[in-house]
Amino acid sequence: MYQSMMVPLLALVCWTLVMWLWMYATRIPAMQKAKINPARMKEKSEMDVLPRSVRQIADNHNHLHEQPVIFYALVTYSHLVGVGDAINIGFAWTYVILRVIHSLVQGTINFIPLRFGIYALATICLFVIAIRNLIALPV
Repeated sequence: MYQSMMVPLLALVCWTLVMWLWMYATRIPAMQKAKINPARMKEKSEMDVLPRSVRQIADNHNHLHEQPVIFYALVTYSHLVGVGDAINIGFAWTYVILRVIHSLVQGTINFIPLRFGIYALATICLFVIAIRNLIALPV
């Protein structure tokens, strides 16, 4: 089961859903406390009154819909063309673990230099998977 590129993909999808739960578990009470009525909102900027700790969790949820799109494409491609070997699977799992750590850092201490380092390491994983797929192309 863990010998498939698709399992790390599923893990990141599940983590994104966990972040969705965390986002709404903090956002809804904060909106109620700030007396924000979503039905009357005209602009997203009205959410700026929410505490930073609430907004950074929502920001992370949004981040999980940005760069991970490349991850999903690479993992699916690797799986379909048969380049889902142990090395690519290892890099896929490393990417997922780094994104979970990135989420936890952003959702708690939100120390930007640490977040950037984690993000950079995760991005290197994507580069490695992409390059290994390019190398595997038939000549």
